[in-house]
Amino acid sequence: MYRIVTKRSLNPTVTQMEIEAPLVARKARPGQFIILRVDDEGERIPLTVAGTDACRGTVKIIFQIVGGTTEKLNHKNQGEYIQDFVGPLGVATHTEGIKKVCIVGGGVGCAIAMPVAEEFHRLGAAVTSIIGFRNKDLLILEDEFKACSDSLTIMTDDGSYGREGNVTIPLKEMLDSGEKFDMIITIGPLIMMKFVTLTAKPFGVPVTVSMNPIMIDGTGMCGGCRLTLERDGKKVTKFACVDGPDFNGYEVDLTKRCQEAECMPILKDMLMKKPAIYLQRRNNNGYRSQKA
Repeated sequence: MYRIVTKRSLNPTVTQMEIEAPLVARKARPGQFIILRVDDEGERIPLTVAGTDACRGTVKIIFQIVGGTTEKLNHKNQGEYIQDFVGPLGVATHTEGIKKVCIVGGGVGCAIAMPVAEEFHRLGAAVTSIIGFRNKDLLILEDEFKACSDSLTIMTDDGSYGREGNVTIPLKEMLDSGEKFDMIITIGPLIMMKFVTLTAKPFGVPVTVSMNPIMIDGTGMCGGCRLTLERDGKKVTKFACVDGPDFNGYEVDLTKRCQEAECMPILKDMLMKKPAIYLQRRNNNGYRSQKA
């Protein structure tokens, strides 16, 4: 059992918790994730590590209340316990050799982007952050981004806070003005990451996209996060949870993933309710379903 050390509401639908998990806290790096279960009858869900404190032995998680499991998790209070907390999983964000980085986060994806920005700041890189939300009420982690960014731009769709518009507007302005980045890292809705990648492509700036939004099982068994990458003229199959979640944005077919995302709620429901029918088997093309 894992104790909830702190709990804080970031906005009406997003909650931050610190979980006592010393072994995970010592090993976890930005970009990695954990899998938790609220109780012994609950489903397993992957959540990105939003920060660690190795001295206190705690791991920070941030989640949006969007379904039964996150609703149940949100009903837990400080001092109570959750059943399972496993990790770290996935591949940590690449930071070596990057001296100037632009972090582009959208919505609750900013919870994933923030520890990445903090890590680059800790390593001495120049950090430019652009974060976007639908409106002022959904804004999260402003102070945290200010603390780790040399420059911070906040966008809202309706102009209720910061600048009006989406995150690609200031990004294109910066690139048009001659701003040079070693890497752009974008984390958020698939459609946002698609247009960040399209914005950067004419300027030849490397783009990393985080495919956390498409993960379901988190261990590579369900196949729901399978990606077909275009690499050196060949199609390569990878899995967001095992091989990622970070990938070269120019190799991922984000248009296809946006279309497939419309079917994800149906796939999730099938996998969680009738897992025996959807046993997965790996072949050369990835995973395929077969009846039990």
